[in-house]
Amino acid sequence: MVIVDSTVWIDYFNGVDHAETDWLESHLELDRMGLTTIILSEILQGIHDEKTATRVEAELMHFAIFEAASRPLAVQAARNYRALRRRGKTVRKTTDVLIATFCIAEQHSLLHRDRDFDAFEALGLSVIRP
Repeated sequence: MVIVDSTVWIDYFNGVDHAETDWLESHLELDRMGLTTIILSEILQGIHDEKTATRVEAELMHFAIFEAASRPLAVQAARNYRALRRRGKTVRKTTDVLIATFCIAEQHSLLHRDRDFDAFEALGLSVIRP
């Protein structure tokens, strides 16, 4: 399963072309795609009108959507954050720590455009690099 981060979905829905949105477009029918509830919230928060938000939400319902904020995951995410800090890497957003930890725990790959995820490769995160 490939988890697609909001950084890619938002550009995809806005028609922004780059390697990640091109990869997503070409793999939508080939690979299993998914997102987490956190990613879903990030995407929908950025939409300014209800009509567009309703359309985007309906489109995203065609993909697997995972709950990614259980207590064990939150504890592991904090451990991962501390491990990266010890290595001199600071992740700016808690949501990214939770998403990366979810992907590591569930052995999903991640398609993203956010440098904060790069540090998690040292902890076992599998990243799609188009």
